[in-house]
Amino acid sequence: MAKTFKGGCLCGDIRFTVTGEPQNPHTCSCKMCQRHSGSLTQAWVEFAKEQVSWDGPGGEPSVWRSSDFSSRSFCPTCGSTLGAIDDDPVIAIVLGVFDSNNRLALKPSSHSNQSKQPKWWSIAVD
Repeated sequence: MAKTFKGGCLCGDIRFTVTGEPQNPHTCSCKMCQRHSGSLTQAWVEFAKEQVSWDGPGGEPSVWRSSDFSSRSFCPTCGSTLGAIDDDPVIAIVLGVFDSNNRLALKPSSHSNQSKQPKWWSIAVD
């Protein structure tokens, strides 16, 4: 039986369902992630595009082209950060928007761009 994960934005206009195994759960402290999230570190998990369905009343999230290979996604109504949609096509969803983000399958196992985090900021990844 395939795993199913659900989530959405702050106002509930953008909702999603993901079916299947999550890939590359990780945290990142690069400047782009910091600015996109408003936090010193962003927590992500990736899925193939065909695993994700946008099933809320607002349909798909709005996107802003952030690099040569990716666009950042967000809710056009409440502004919630939802993730990134890569050209691969991979959809990376931030962990804070899942309805149940305490699931072991979504636990980050690596941290990218540690050199970009402030020296006083600490991330523990098993």
